[in-house]
Amino acid sequence: MEAGESLEATVIRELAEETGLIARPDDVTLLGTLVDHVGDVVRVTVGAIVSAWQGQPITQPDESVGNWAWYPLDQLPDGLFVCSAQILTAWRPDLPIDHTPAHFTPYA
Repeated sequence: MEAGESLEATVIRELAEETGLIARPDDVTLLGTLVDHVGDVVRVTVGAIVSAWQGQPITQPDESVGNWAWYPLDQLPDGLFVCSAQILTAWRPDLPIDHTPAHFTPYA
């Protein structure tokens, strides 16, 4: 998140930077805040659903998000990034994803 940026604007900017996809604020639904601890670091993750976008996802050469891919929810691979696994199960508790616990506070 950058200074003065709303959470929705952050989602739209990060989506474009990391995947090349373009979304509008009306297409972003914020799920809630997830907090966990890794060693001495407290991590805060805000989950969001983007319901519509323009473009095709492609790896952006100037981003260092590692290896990523799109998967159907019923075919998620093992070893997901922990924050991704945590927010996916906060959104869909029925998903059989194992991860370290985190505190999730849903938005209204």
